[in-house]
Amino acid sequence: METQSENACFGGVQGVYTHRSDSCDCDMTFGLFLPEEAKDGPVPVLWYLSGLTCTHENAMTKAGAQGWAAEQGIALVFPDTSPRGDDVADDDAYDLGKGAGFYVNATQDPWTPHYRMWDYLAEELPSLITGNFAVDADRQAITGHSMGGHGALTLAMGLPGRFRSVSAFAPISNPVASDWGRKQLTAYLGADESAWAAHDSSLLMREKGFDGPVLVDTGTSDQFIDLLRPEALAEAAAARRQQAMLRMQPGYDHSYFFISTFMEDHVAFHAEALYAG
Repeated sequence: METQSENACFGGVQGVYTHRSDSCDCDMTFGLFLPEEAKDGPVPVLWYLSGLTCTHENAMTKAGAQGWAAEQGIALVFPDTSPRGDDVADDDAYDLGKGAGFYVNATQDPWTPHYRMWDYLAEELPSLITGNFAVDADRQAITGHSMGGHGALTLAMGLPGRFRSVSAFAPISNPVASDWGRKQLTAYLGADESAWAAHDSSLLMREKGFDGPVLVDTGTSDQFIDLLRPEALAEAAAARRQQAMLRMQPGYDHSYFFISTFMEDHVAFHAEALYAG
């Protein structure tokens, strides 16, 4: 692992690190904010998964999360959204290929060799971070935006017991029924739709739910709201009687202005769960 940068930030350190990924078979870069409390021992951690076209850098520089995390004594992880490198398959469209890994393990060519973002985030990167930094593996929470909200919800429900809480900003909530989903799931996983179900948070909510608190914010003026399908997740949560706050925020769109407005709420929401018990 190589240190790309480390900057003092709200009493802690915002670092950027690169390492060779066995899961993705390429070099991967991630951001990690450690609050001041990490000098004295392991701290809880909140994972933030970004959306289409993003890298580790978008949320790290635009979400305004570090100040709120510093107040709560929580670490933040900002992973990349896909594998990178000259030999990694890509597509001319912004919503497939690099920057659009969709947090799945691809089973179809040409994506199979590198696009294993589920394994990367479920196993490899957590092990790397808890093994090298003062982060508490037993106190983890997860959030994300858009494609990353999809990833946060599916990882939380797909890895029972891993995360104490889950939240999302404008998640792609029902990709099996959306053009933001059907295209990518077909490309990465093939035409058999039974393989898609593990990566649809509305279907997972009906089948499994989440053993903990859930918070989802979506803007009523989100320009992609028909692709996000927040109503599908709300219906699934109601049917399961899941503990959840699913909020429609009047006038907000899909941008980081929306995310930064409600980031304090989300960090505080996760802090309550991470420090409980």
